[in-house]
Amino acid sequence: MIAIDIGQSGSRASVDGKISTFSRGKLSSEPVEKTVREVLALLPGASSEVVSLSLTGLYGAVGDVADFLSSCGRAVGAKRVLVLDDGLASYFGAMRGRSGVALTLGGGIVAVGGNADSVSHTDGLGNVFGDEGSGYWLGTRGIARALAAHENREDDPQYLEYFTPEVNAYFALEVKNAHDASLLAIATGKKVLEAADAGLKIAQEIREEGAMRLSKTVLAAWIRVGGEKSDTPFITITGGLSKNTSYVRLIMAHIHRAMPNAALVEAAGDNLDGAIWAAENLESDLPPLMKWARA
Repeated sequence: MIAIDIGQSGSRASVDGKISTFSRGKLSSEPVEKTVREVLALLPGASSEVVSLSLTGLYGAVGDVADFLSSCGRAVGAKRVLVLDDGLASYFGAMRGRSGVALTLGGGIVAVGGNADSVSHTDGLGNVFGDEGSGYWLGTRGIARALAAHENREDDPQYLEYFTPEVNAYFALEVKNAHDASLLAIATGKKVLEAADAGLKIAQEIREEGAMRLSKTVLAAWIRVGGEKSDTPFITITGGLSKNTSYVRLIMAHIHRAMPNAALVEAAGDNLDGAIWAAENLESDLPPLMKWARA
C-alpha cells in the first residue's frame, strides 16, 4: 500500500511501510490535486493497487475524487484510492476507535470529534477565516506586534529585539501577502511560543488567546457529536506545535474549565498511520470527510 499525508509545510509517504519525507507541501494558492501529482512524482518506481491520501486544504469536504484516482492510476497503477480530510486521518491515527477529540496543531489546525458512529469537523477553515490558535495564527500576531513595536505603536523594546529577524524578513519580502509571507508566519508561530516561555509579555498574551480559542474548538467538536460537558472524552493533541508542552498545558487548562473530566491521552499514531488504518479497515465512505474512488 501507498499512503501519503500532505500538509502545509511538507509531505510524507509510506510505500509498503518505508516512510519518506518531502519539503513539498500544499501551497496556499494551488489545488490539492496538483500537490498530490507533484508528490507522486517524488516516488519513482513505486506501485500499488491501493493508495490512501490524507490531505490538507479540503476544509471538511472531500468532494469529487475522480481526479485523485486518475493521478494515482497514472503514477503508481492504483485501482482504489481513499481520500481523507487530514483532520479525520489524524483522528483515526490518534484514537483507533476511542471516543473523543483529536486536535491537530500545526501551521493550521483542525479538531475532529468521534462518538459512536458520529464524527465532526471543527475549524480547519483555512488561515484567512479560521485555523485559530495555529502556527499561522500565532505567527501573524507575533509579527504584527513586533512591527507595531518597530513603529513605536507598542512600547516593548525587548519583544522587538527578540523578533528583529522576523521584522527584517518581513521587510525583505517582495510581496507582503503572498505564499512567502504565509511561510514566514507559520515559521514564526513556534518562536512566539518560545518567547512566551521566555517570559515576554506580548507573546504570553498571544499564547493565552490562542489556547482559549483552541479549547473552544475542542469543546465544539465534542458537543457536535452528541457529547456533554460532563462526559469524559479522550483528547489528543498532535502536530508540530504540540511539542511545546506549555501550550498544550494551557489548552488543556482552558478545556478543563468547561469540561472538567476530559482526559489528555497520548495519540496512538499520526495522520499517516490514520490513512493506512482507514484503508485497511473501512470499506464504506464517510461523507463528507472520506470517500473511496474505484476504477
